[in-house]
Amino acid sequence: MTSTPGLARVDLVTRFPLVEARGVPGEMAEQHGAPEQAAAGKSHGGLGGSYKVIVYEMENFQGKRCELSAECPNLTESLLEKVGSIQVESGPWLAFERRAFRGEQFVLEKGDYPRWDAWSNSHHSDSLLSLRPLHIDGPDHKLHLFENPAFSGRKMEIVDDDVPSLWAHGFQDRVASIRAVNGTWVGYEFPGYRGRQYVFERGEYRHWNEWDANQPQLQSVRRIRDQKWHKRGCFLSS
Repeated sequence: MTSTPGLARVDLVTRFPLVEARGVPGEMAEQHGAPEQAAAGKSHGGLGGSYKVIVYEMENFQGKRCELSAECPNLTESLLEKVGSIQVESGPWLAFERRAFRGEQFVLEKGDYPRWDAWSNSHHSDSLLSLRPLHIDGPDHKLHLFENPAFSGRKMEIVDDDVPSLWAHGFQDRVASIRAVNGTWVGYEFPGYRGRQYVFERGEYRHWNEWDANQPQLQSVRRIRDQKWHKRGCFLSS
């Protein structure tokens, strides 16, 4: 098995032979032990810099606005009647469909979002009522996906790479448990980074209901990166 310098590697670890989709220099042994214990859904490590987001009541950055540098569990409480557009000056941020950080999730990285469908890949709802800074551990990323709950069944390991289609790398769309070993990730229910978004901060997720999914379906995943280590600081979809 050869390695290609300069590329990350996605390994599919199953009960049958290893499938290598991409290579990195050197050998990468599978880790059988659990990563450093961390509660799922909680952020860890230091901030990658200051956080600032500007939220506007109307589309195209018009109307009443408010600037935030910390979490806000209810944007409509004495701030805005609704959210029509967003400018992220430094981040990243995680927004939610409902108050108190509940409901569908939306990752907001550095850039402009002139209307609601710019931040919602599922186009399920135009509601955005709470948001918080999304803390990043460091520059390295490693994610383990499992076919069944409690980290059982077929396993896929993703290291320092974005994967627009799990199927293309020999895995299936059923993902029932996850270990985020390093970094912060976002998964999508459809290929090409489309559909509902699910954020995985460093920790263990033994069942899909721990990331607020209704079913164990995940078809693409990518890294969320911070300006401290990645100066562009944002993901550009095609």
